[in-house]
Amino acid sequence: MNDNENAPTSGVETIVREEQEKASAVAGTPPKESPPPVVLVVDVGGTKLKILASGQTEPRKIPSGAQLTPKLMVEAVAQAADDWNYDVVSLGFPGLVGDHGPNSEPGNLAAGWVGFDYAAAFGKPVRIINDAAMQALGSYDGGRMLFLGLGTGLGSTLIAENVIVPLELGQLPSPRGGTLGETLGRAGLAKIGKKEWRATVESTVSMLTKAFLVDYIVLGGGNAKEFREPPPGARLGNNLTAFRGGFRLWHIEDVQTLPPEGIPLHPLPPPTQWRLI
Repeated sequence: MNDNENAPTSGVETIVREEQEKASAVAGTPPKESPPPVVLVVDVGGTKLKILASGQTEPRKIPSGAQLTPKLMVEAVAQAADDWNYDVVSLGFPGLVGDHGPNSEPGNLAAGWVGFDYAAAFGKPVRIINDAAMQALGSYDGGRMLFLGLGTGLGSTLIAENVIVPLELGQLPSPRGGTLGETLGRAGLAKIGKKEWRATVESTVSMLTKAFLVDYIVLGGGNAKEFREPPPGARLGNNLTAFRGGFRLWHIEDVQTLPPEGIPLHPLPPPTQWRLI
């Protein structure tokens, strides 16, 4: 029997990793750690949770709503993913996020999200990012991109030169009165109707394209499906890109990791290729 047939696949992986380290040394950048083998992505929304683990092909959905606390979220996710093996968790949160997790309570869920120990609850290392930023990260194809999440409210994130900048454009005033979040969110769609809502989205896309000097805008979120064709200068995203963003999150070196012990796994290295700000 050929000895090569019995060689473990890890030998090939070792060779590839060594070559990557050599290339990194030549480029003057430190070698990157291999991504964890299996990532569970949890996309928290105002009406449902969506989960998917790397290696799986079918996302699973769980009802959420105004009574959902983070404890109930973790319990529901653990039950829904009971037959999946995973090592780490990416959590897309519908609100402001800092190094230690959510900085504000979500408007459409129960309270208790700020200060909750997500890593201890999951029993796994956790990385948390704004939900729109997670979908933006999964939608990014290079250049300068603005992501607009048309869902319960208006999510927004700018990515330029591999720098991720979560925004709160939903707080800007709307030409119709109130805020852009109120006009372009689910309530605004129901109030003004699809035709006027689409026209308002189109004018907003034109305005923000000029304001941010972007190469393209991606329209994501559940209500992006209201467009058969995207407005000029925009692309239609897909909610599944949130999962791609959650997987990519573990390739970014300067994102804080929350371990079950509640202490950072290691000091954050200086930013190299990607930066989350």
